[in-house]
Amino acid sequence: MNEISKVSDITWHDVASYLRIYETTAEDVNTLKNLLAVAKRFIIEYTGRTVLELDNFQDFVIVVLVLCQDMWDNRTMYVDSKHLNKVVESILNLHAVNLL
Repeated sequence: MNEISKVSDITWHDVASYLRIYETTAEDVNTLKNLLAVAKRFIIEYTGRTVLELDNFQDFVIVVLVLCQDMWDNRTMYVDSKHLNKVVESILNLHAVNLL
């Protein structure tokens, strides 16, 4: 996986590498692209940040990857905020502006 310092640099290839998927079908690529988009949208909705602000926080990179991994492992296209990974939740709460 390439060294990634901002969310906008994450590609489906990076997600596949993080998930240790070394051979992909067209269906896998489509799923990985969707997971990446959903993970970014989740961060935006959870924190109240804009898409442009995502790159201001390097720790969001791991949040995107962990969310993608969780969705891949569970093969679901949504994230349940009631049962969120504690690391992801902690990082997102650090940057949330809509919880006031």
